Amino acid sequence: MTIRSLAAACGAALLCQFAVSLPAAAAETSSHWVTAWATALQAIPQRSDLPTLYRAPEVAGRTVRQIVYPTLSGKSARIHLSNEYGTTPLTIEDLRIARSSGGAAVSDSGAARVTFGGKGSVSVPPGRELDSDPIAINVAQGAPYAISAFMGPEQRIVAWHRVSNQLNYVSAPGNHTADASAEAFRGRFTQYLWVTGLSVDAAPESAAVAAIGDSITDGMRSSLNQNRRWPDMLARRLASSGSRSVAVLNLGISGNRLLNDSPCYGEALVTRFGRDVLERPGVKAVVLLIGINDINFAAMPARSGLDCDFPHASVTAADLIAGYQRVIAAARHAGVKVFGGTLTPAALPSQRENVRLAVNQWIRSSHAFDGVVDFDAALRDPARPDHLQRKYDSGDHIHPSDAGYAAMGDAIPIDAVVNSARK
Repeated sequence: MTIRSLAAACGAALLCQFAVSLPAAAAETSSHWVTAWATALQAIPQRSDLPTLYRAPEVAGRTVRQIVYPTLSGKSARIHLSNEYGTTPLTIEDLRIARSSGGAAVSDSGAARVTFGGKGSVSVPPGRELDSDPIAINVAQGAPYAISAFMGPEQRIVAWHRVSNQLNYVSAPGNHTADASAEAFRGRFTQYLWVTGLSVDAAPESAAVAAIGDSITDGMRSSLNQNRRWPDMLARRLASSGSRSVAVLNLGISGNRLLNDSPCYGEALVTRFGRDVLERPGVKAVVLLIGINDINFAAMPARSGLDCDFPHASVTAADLIAGYQRVIAAARHAGVKVFGGTLTPAALPSQRENVRLAVNQWIRSSHAFDGVVDFDAALRDPARPDHLQRKYDSGDHIHPSDAGYAAMGDAIPIDAVVNSARK
């Protein structure tokens, strides 16, 4: 079980802030657990006047079926549950995993029941995380799997990964975890709930690369159900190159900032980096892309009611550089390599654009990172370098199109990243 009290006990010391707790599988010396799929949670604002966008589906006494795509094969698996932001226990009465056969349907063969300490039901206390027992299932890299959870009779959602770009499903009342048919799963949602990781017992040389950042890593405005985010493109490049021993994890959160928490967009990356990256089994390298929201949110108008952009803090290039250095120090302490991604064009006014340019200059020239991924150079318009190329623009002048995300995946120095992950 992963308990964040370890980090709390470290007080204000910088490296202790990012303390790494040992995975439950550490004692199993015959196994080599590596995270094959993961997502990062964010708290849902708790208000009575939430806009529709932030209202969670009803799940009490129903079955939630979520679709995940592991990026590493393994001979058995573990599911990681998180009740990080919960105020009451997370209660799951029955949990199963099966190969997805499209939509909410699953394969009749190869389905497996998930247990915790030998029991089929589990109650995760508030603020805690938990790994399942090893699951006897062969996991194939790149294939879709459905994780079906029959929820307790009073379960409600207080945290999620809001932008999944993946259709997930909720059933009519009752336990439908063993249903191969999609018939009971009429409800749809596009978030991830509670399941924050899938690890596999992989070959000894296997490792994971974590992509962490904001909506541009999360894949905002990429095609639904198509896995067209730039971490997906990196995973495809690795597979096509014959390198099948490195997983790619997407730990981006849309709206996330490096330095400040948000009511809607999760904890600051400097705060969540330890839990969301360093505690993941098998992570050996990170690609970091964060900062454009820090630059932009000071200029966002304050809103009455739910103000997702609060605090509207102004930042300088020096502020962001100091934040990057904190992340780098924590990663180095954990033996993890960090590649810095340059901030992509966002059609900013001159004052904010100057901050972006200064940050990118430092990322390229400081040698503070173990390597650089020049996403800016890959996407910018040569005629207007403060803008995305038209073919790479999803239409809002900030988020890439599918073609833009593909160009980002192609920009990653794959040999350097893979070699770092294998060391």
